[in-house]
Amino acid sequence: MPHQPALSAPVLPARGTIADAVFAELRQAILELRLPPGTGISEAEIARRMGVSRQPVREAFIRLARTGYLKIQPQRRTEVVKISVREVLNARFIREALEVAVVREACEGERAALVEKLGANLQLQRAAQAADDRREFHQLDDMFHRLIAEGAGCGFAWTLIDEQKAQMDRMRFLSLAFGQPAVYDDHMAIYEAIRAGDPAAAEVAMRTHLGRLNQHLVRLKAEFEQFFDDAEQA
Repeated sequence: MPHQPALSAPVLPARGTIADAVFAELRQAILELRLPPGTGISEAEIARRMGVSRQPVREAFIRLARTGYLKIQPQRRTEVVKISVREVLNARFIREALEVAVVREACEGERAALVEKLGANLQLQRAAQAADDRREFHQLDDMFHRLIAEGAGCGFAWTLIDEQKAQMDRMRFLSLAFGQPAVYDDHMAIYEAIRAGDPAAAEVAMRTHLGRLNQHLVRLKAEFEQFFDDAEQA
């Protein structure tokens, strides 16, 4: 994977504020572990490196703390939160409960538009995998699941999932160093079940897919012990 700078200058969105742009860049840097778990950061340092004032950085820090990515400690340095195994497993439980119901719903009724969108997404996933573009693959992975929820008329379910999976996302990104082929194959199985209108097969495929997290967790804790919360290692 090509070397990436730790941080980029924030790109102001068409709609939004500098704080929104700073939040988006810091969130991506944390998710991709360009700012690794346990890293200490400060408002002044980030403002200098990103070429902005401290106020939008302060606002972004507060939002990132609410997301679960930062621990703000008065009179002490702010830290990127280490990955919580407990929260990863909790998020997986919530995600599986919701997405199994969603994928079964997606198998009912008219599916042509959804199948077409998922097929196009899978082509892009294949290209990202071939290029080992983990950022793109991760984003397409999320889009794949969001498309299923929206196609099933359950977009609200993806909103709930997205709010709960901050800790899981960093682990997922780490696992893409070795896990892209299995993720793609799982997505293909889910796609084929939806195309066939087979809710039972779709449920099995989705459970298999989300169940891989437990296997990856064991491997990643062994390889990246420093990224995980020490209090949860026992």
